[in-house]
Amino acid sequence: MSTPVSSGGMSGDLRSRLRVVAVVAPPGVVTMYLGGWYFAALIVIVAAFTSREFYGLVADEATRPLVWLGVPAAVLVVLFAALNPSFHHWGNRTISLLLLLGLLASGITIFDRKTKQPLLSATATVSGVLYTGVTLSFALLLRHLPEARGAPAEIPMEGFLLIMLPVAVTTLGDSAAYFVGRKVGRRRLAPKVSPGKTVEGAIGGLAGAVITGFVLGLFMGDFENLVLSAPICAVIGLVLGIAGQLGDLSESILKREAGVKDSGRLLPGHGGFLDRFDSLLFTTPLAYGLVLLAQVVA
Repeated sequence: MSTPVSSGGMSGDLRSRLRVVAVVAPPGVVTMYLGGWYFAALIVIVAAFTSREFYGLVADEATRPLVWLGVPAAVLVVLFAALNPSFHHWGNRTISLLLLLGLLASGITIFDRKTKQPLLSATATVSGVLYTGVTLSFALLLRHLPEARGAPAEIPMEGFLLIMLPVAVTTLGDSAAYFVGRKVGRRRLAPKVSPGKTVEGAIGGLAGAVITGFVLGLFMGDFENLVLSAPICAVIGLVLGIAGQLGDLSESILKREAGVKDSGRLLPGHGGFLDRFDSLLFTTPLAYGLVLLAQVVA
């Protein structure tokens, strides 16, 4: 989704985006294929930067989230998934950590004289972990779902295709929205939240998400422990496409309330890590749930 701007050549912003993608995408794909601690290291880095940027967006004179406590907690949640990528074990540890974090944050902010709204600050601290570390952990849970259901770990293709489902659907859907919005976008999708996004771009993004899901589904028919087909993956792609756009708009609201254009400046053309991964924070856990739901329906 993008502004409805027509241009004969490639903009500087687009060139910057493509350069970042050319550098970041290859090692990202390799780590997704390898899984294990290779992929976990990547997710830990993303969790650290996205949580830090989240706290930067929500912090103000009244709300003072405990960054020094929230960022390590977000990373620790991801490490729980890396140690044992089973939802049962990860969930038990994560719930315990979140409860402890809430108690610690409440106690610290209540007795901090500089904090004007201690309970709001404590809530923001926990919310940052939920918004980043918890959602990103599902990337590891999804990548290793076949092994959790009995598939041999020596055959990584099943897990690789599963994690590629939200990644490819989100990325290609966003790209389709960007280019369709540039070429034919006229009607604003959410002018009060993100004026650059258009209805035409959103429709193009959903079409790209459905097509991407269908194509990936063609390679998933031979899974031994999971029932997935091209039509099922197309439906999953549609749902993920909607969720991805909601994730993008949600971060736009955070930035608008914070009065900033980007969450950071580490990724030229993209902004910060949160700008790049905002949609995946929504689509990755949803993809995990939809894949399991497909097993029940099938």
